[in-house]
Amino acid sequence: MNQVEVQIMGQSYILGCPLGAEERFQSAVRKVDSAMCSIRDAGKIKARDRIAVLAALNLAFELSDFSAVPSEPVTSNHNLNNLLHRLDTALGHDGHLL
Repeated sequence: MNQVEVQIMGQSYILGCPLGAEERFQSAVRKVDSAMCSIRDAGKIKARDRIAVLAALNLAFELSDFSAVPSEPVTSNHNLNNLLHRLDTALGHDGHLL
């Protein structure tokens, strides 16, 4: 396992990368960075942890069905507010992300 320094949403991380998987790893880093920056740039979400959760959900949803037509991203106001409400409800009062 190699240690690799990457930048995600302007912050440096030192992460382990499996030997021989450097190109796939860097591609994954670019996808995560792009997903998080898109959500941040949409404007309403500022907390990194919330941005990370939404980006992870978007990416997992994309992976869940390769044959499906890409859906509308979670960054739309209606979908985003609905998802945030569902997350807050699931986490309960003590688990609110903000």
